[in-house]
Formats: sequence, C-alpha cells, structure tokens
Amino acid sequence: MNTDKKTPILIGIGLALAVFSVAYPLYVIRPFRYQGPRELQAALAVLRLRPMLLGIAVGMALAGVTFYWRTGARGWRRALAVSGALLTFAFAGLSRVNVYELMFHPLERPAFAAAGDTKLDADEKVIAVAIGGAARAYPVRGMSYHHVVNDEVGGVPIVATY
Repeated sequence: MNTDKKTPILIGIGLALAVFSVAYPLYVIRPFRYQGPRELQAALAVLRLRPMLLGIAVGMALAGVTFYWRTGARGWRRALAVSGALLTFAFAGLSRVNVYELMFHPLERPAFAAAGDTKLDADEKVIAVAIGGAARAYPVRGMSYHHVVNDEVGGVPIVATY
C-alpha cells in the first residue's frame, strides 16, 4: 500500500481516536445512569490518558494534512484531509470543556417551606442539616440537578452537596 492510500487512514484513525477519547467518558460518566465498576474504571483511564491520546490524534491529523499539501493533492482529497484535521482539532478543544460544570450549577438562594406545607412523598429522601436550633432539609431529587447548595443554617454558612 503506498503512502497516498495510507494518509486518509492516518487521518481517520486520528479522528476516531479524538472522538473516542472525548465521547466514551461522557457516555459512561453521565448522571442518572448506573456505571459498572469496569466501565467506570475504563472511562477514568481514558480521562487520564486523554491528553496523550489527543496529542497522538492531532499529530496524525497534522501529518496527513502536511502530506497532502506537499504532494500537491487537489480537490476532494485535500478538502477531506483538512476537514478531518479540523474535526480532530475541534474534539481536542472540546476535551478541555468540563460539561459537568456546565450542567450542574450550585443553587445559591434556595427557597424553603415549613415541613407541614411541603408536598414531598413520604418516602422521599432528604439531606437534613440542623445547627443551633435551625434546620433545613434538601430533597435529594432536587439536589441531583444542582449537586451543591450554598445556604446559611442557624447563622452558619454551609455547603450541602450530593
């Protein structure tokens, strides 16, 4: 197989590596889904190795585009090579975004009702905090969307997290 035929494979493998290193951890480590110990361990390993994997992917994409540019390939081959490289670079950039920080915003000013006025199910779980005669209960169902509540209980600033 000559180099001209290996180059699209090089760019394709680099793009697939970039997509995998971004998409797999997001697929496995997503909220409201059970993660098995093996798949979670694999996803965390991909996260640890992701900088190296993306470095390899970007290197492959750059090598492929450089080859096409130097050989004077024109038309759809050059366009495809550049498109694959740009997608690889885009995934490398997306890997720097922590989607969980974007998804879960701390609840800064929670609203409360008296226990008798709430409409919680009898078996609904809550995180309860009592300090100096003051008490708060944070429903786990609501906490699962924010994960962090900044509040003040009995004059003491607290952070409740789930």
